[in-house]
This record gives sequence, structure tokens and C-alpha cells, in this order.
Amino acid sequence: MSDPRTAREAIALVTDDFTELRFDEGPLPDDGPIGWPGYSAAHARAAARAGETESVVCGTAVVGGVTAVLVSFEFRFLGGSLGERTGARASAAHALARERRLPVVVLPATGGSRMHEGMRALLQLQLLARESELTRAAGLPQVAVLRDPTTGGGWATLGAGSDVVLALPGAQVGFAGSRVRPPDADPAAYTAEAQFAHGHIDAIVPPSELRGTLGRWLSLLARPAEGPVPPPHALGDAGAPPAPSGREAVARARHPDRPRAAAYLDAHFTLREEISGDRCGGVDPGVRCGFGRLPDGRTVAYAAQCGTATRPAGFRTAARLVRLAGRLGIPVLTLVDTPGAANDPEAERAGAGTAIADLFAAVASARTPLTSLLVGEGGSGGALALAAPGNTWATPDSYFSVIAPELATAILKRPPEDAPATADRLRLRPEDLVALGVVRGVVDRADPRDR
Repeated sequence: MSDPRTAREAIALVTDDFTELRFDEGPLPDDGPIGWPGYSAAHARAAARAGETESVVCGTAVVGGVTAVLVSFEFRFLGGSLGERTGARASAAHALARERRLPVVVLPATGGSRMHEGMRALLQLQLLARESELTRAAGLPQVAVLRDPTTGGGWATLGAGSDVVLALPGAQVGFAGSRVRPPDADPAAYTAEAQFAHGHIDAIVPPSELRGTLGRWLSLLARPAEGPVPPPHALGDAGAPPAPSGREAVARARHPDRPRAAAYLDAHFTLREEISGDRCGGVDPGVRCGFGRLPDGRTVAYAAQCGTATRPAGFRTAARLVRLAGRLGIPVLTLVDTPGAANDPEAERAGAGTAIADLFAAVASARTPLTSLLVGEGGSGGALALAAPGNTWATPDSYFSVIAPELATAILKRPPEDAPATADRLRLRPEDLVALGVVRGVVDRADPRDR
């Protein structure tokens, strides 16, 4: 199925095992809650046309071996709009999920609130937000799969309010529907691809891959590891001796052939799915966050710096990951590797200081255990923000410093050529960090035969 148009086509795209949650509401009386002329007749015509009695179909399904509650919207029923009965059905689905401890998967295709019910329809957004929050407080994951279109209150509650947001290619996604935008608005800004580029969607998934992707997500979120997790072994040359000086430690951490985050993630996890974006309009490709499966089948959340200067969006995405993992009871592994926080004017305008502060707060208040491994450069607060207090380890190819040696030299008003000597004085080698109580230890190299 290339493009699911109906609620049941969307359900069939992700599962062959669906049990519908039945509702016995009867015909709509008295033209609805505000007496909109002809609404009862329009409601009946929509039911006949769509073959559904409301704009949403709910039930339980097995996806990827995990039982979940599904909420799928029927756009042919008055544009998939949200009315009081829609809200009641979605609320019942969330209540069932909490009762049975099941994740919730929403498959929206909606134009927003139903005009025929006026403010009584708009109030459903508050109802749905509360149900979603109750499910979140219960520690249950929520995943949205955005279909075409997902606009208005449906996007601003069940869509954007989910923990993980996937979308089908080309879907119209935005708070403003097509009939209420400025006349000169660029339609490309209201697409799933644009929302992904600006950090509001985690992935664009083709219909042919959706069942597998959603199944992997649900299986990952359903089996948390028991933390704190041990740090990974170090990668690289097992015969390399410790760095003899600070300047040599910096050189090793900056070597282009030194193992980076991608290599550690590949070596440590058998399966991964990633979140993307800070939900504030930004994406930092230098920070990778997601959930990975250990060889024993259990799940660990991870946030990994990739060796570049970390941008505000990267810090916010990592904070989002830590908080999400905490709500779901999943321990966290962080890989620290950055020369420092980005310090250009754009980074300042994007709130570098507040983003770093928020990540420090997320780590300090983490509800599940954190383990950190310093795999390369540890540049100042931009690196420390991602380090677990009291449970940070280092690889032999790393260093951690109050600031990069070159910048420390400049701050001390010394000539640039003094930077190597400054590196030696900063006691930034892995062995120095252990002696200073900054890290717990230096991890061993992995045996190549075990990779």
C-alpha cells in the first residue's frame, strides 16, 4: 500500500492483527452541541460515505511483536476533524492503554477542530492534551505516524505531543491548514519534510518501511535495560601506550583516524532507532540521539557527540532524550566528544547558554541512571553538560579540559606557540583525570576478536 487514505488502510499498513474498540453512540441528535443547522444530517452522510461512525477508529494491535493501542483517523469523515465524540474515543483509547500498560500509536489525518461543534470541539484539544499527559506520567510511550494531512489541533496535540514523531513522505503537516494560511505562504513550509528539517519530526518513513520501523521503535521502548549500564570498551589500537603528555593526548583525540561516535554505536548496539531535532526549530547533525538494543535484547538510550562543536539544537535534543528516557525507565549512555560548544553569533542567537543550562538540569535531575564515556575531545562546559556526574569514564584516546589549550592560552594572554605547554599544564590526560577524580577510570581496549 503506497499511500493509505483511510483509517483502516493506515492500520493495515502497520499490522495484520487489529482488534477494534467498539463504541455505541447512536445517531447524533439535535444538530450537535451548538445546534449547527443540518449538522446531524451531515454527520449521517459522512458516516455513509466513510463507512465509519466517527472520524477516528481505535483498538489494540500487535506491531513488531508488541501489543499497542492504535488511534487512526478517517479523513473522509468530515476531514478527520475533532469533535466531542472523537475526543471521547481517543480518551477511551488512552485509558485502555494505561489500564493495560500499553504504548499508544496515533495515525492522524485531520484538518483540526470541527466547525459544526464550535468551542465544544476546540475544548477537545485540552482533553486530548490531558490524556496524553496522563499516559506520559504513567511511563508509557506514545508514537505518532503523520499522514496527509495532519494540521490544526490534531498536529498540536496527538501529533507533535507524541514522544516519537514519524511521518509519511509528502504529508501536509502544520498548525495552519491550507485554507487559513497567508495567501503568499510557501506551501513547502507546511510539509513533513520541512518539519523534519527544522527539528519537529524524528524521521520520514516510506509506507513500505513503516511496519518495520514502527515495530522496531515499539520493541526498543518496551524492554529497558537495568542500569547503570557499563561503559563500552575503547576502540582503536590495543597496543598503543598511554599518552606521555598533555599535548600528545590532545593530538590523539584530534587525530582524523581516531574512532568516533558512529563506530562506538555500531560496536555497542545490535539495533538502533534515532530521534531528531530539538522541537524548537533546530537540528544539530553533530549530536546523535536515540535508543539502541544491547546483545542481551535490552534497550539503552544514547546521546552521542560526533566530534564537532555542539550547537544549541544539539544540547536541547540531548536534554529531550534524557528526559524521555527517564519517563520510560530506560538508562542512558552518553558519548562525549566535542571541542566545545559552538560560539558563533548564530549559536548565541539560538540560545547557547540556555540550551547548555537545560542539558545540565536534565542530567542533574535524570530519573534513570546515566553512564558516560569520553571518547575524544572533552572541551569545557559543552562536553561536561553531557557527562554523568560520578559515572564518567575515559578512553585512552581522549582528553578533558576546562577549555581547549589554544583558548586557555589566549585567555592567559600568552602567545599561540605556548599552547602545547599549556596542554601539558592542564593535566587533561585520561590518567590525570582519574587522579583528579574527574573520571572513574580509563576503559580497556576491546579485543578485536570480540568485535
